[in-house]
Amino acid sequence: MNSLSRLTRISAALLLLCALAACGKSNSQASAPPPPEVSVVTIKPAPLGVTNELPGRLEATRVADVRARVPGIILKRVFREGSDVKAGQVLYQIDPAQFQATYDSAEAAVQRAEATLLQAQLKESRYKPLVATNAISKQDYDDVVATEKQAAADLASAKAARETARLSLGYATVRSPISGRIGQALVTEGALVGQSDATLLATVQQIDPIYVNMTESSTDILKLQRAIASGQLKSAGKGMVKVRLVTDDGQEYPLAGKLLFSDLTVDPSSGAVTLRALFPNPNHLLLPGMYVRARVEQAVDEQAITVPQQAVSQSPAGPVVMLVGPDNKVVSQPVQTGDAYDNAWVITSGLKAGDRVVVEGFQKIQPGVTVKPVPWQNAAPATGAPAAAPAAQSQSK
Repeated sequence: MNSLSRLTRISAALLLLCALAACGKSNSQASAPPPPEVSVVTIKPAPLGVTNELPGRLEATRVADVRARVPGIILKRVFREGSDVKAGQVLYQIDPAQFQATYDSAEAAVQRAEATLLQAQLKESRYKPLVATNAISKQDYDDVVATEKQAAADLASAKAARETARLSLGYATVRSPISGRIGQALVTEGALVGQSDATLLATVQQIDPIYVNMTESSTDILKLQRAIASGQLKSAGKGMVKVRLVTDDGQEYPLAGKLLFSDLTVDPSSGAVTLRALFPNPNHLLLPGMYVRARVEQAVDEQAITVPQQAVSQSPAGPVVMLVGPDNKVVSQPVQTGDAYDNAWVITSGLKAGDRVVVEGFQKIQPGVTVKPVPWQNAAPATGAPAAAPAAQSQSK
């Protein structure tokens, strides 16, 4: 009886131990946390414009210095400083009295020469039949013909003098040679102008459209050309180069421009090449002399890889991203970055199509940790134009 009772107690104890072990195992499994959730983007190469940001200055497309072409006293100024003027619009009035008198004298000389010529022509018409009948000598007729020709020459000279007087009289009314915006008046009423030289009166500048003159290093141009020649990049094509402006206050100008030309020579003092673009300027926001930065899209990368800027972090060895492998484990991947485009970095090496890059959730992970990847939802879609790094330089990395 005692042996049976002892065996029963041992069996009950074993069953209790097994139950406790099973319960402990179940509780341990139940307390294991799920893998952390991270947001990822899947790499998909896509065409992207390769953009260089270049320093530049604005320049008026046409500049005309308004000068006094005849001497005289300024009677009045008939324009408002800083206003828009049209070609042919009156700007100044120089005292025309002297030029009017000169013109009237030249007009009288023309009339006198016309009368002299008419008299010579009538005399020649009377002498012509007489010389045929030997009623007058051939010498007399030749003298009449010569007098007629001289009178015709005198009339031509008088008309030329009249035209000169007419031009001088017209120059007394100073007009704008081009349409544009006129600047400061450099003389006032009562000033004597044009006495020894052509006095500068004002300057008119045409600023719609407006030029932007840029400089690009010859080294960057060579790198870009080599990348295009090797097939790494595709040329943007003639007439397809897009240009955007960023003003000195950091704001992007809303209207796009077009590249007009690239200089064929390198400035030996700076090692740079000059480029010129043309921009519409209907509201005259852009003014000559302003400093700007021009973003020139000179080529196209057909297989560009970009990632959100927040996905790239800096390590002692350089930029790195966190990848989620096929087994959903995190690995650290070194990369090389190129240009900044909106809120993304262009990746020149280190990533390939199909890679899953962690964008959010870094505080929960480290290399080797198993995670649950979910697609990243961009709360603020990137808009705008490429930013600052030189494209040719990024290709050399």
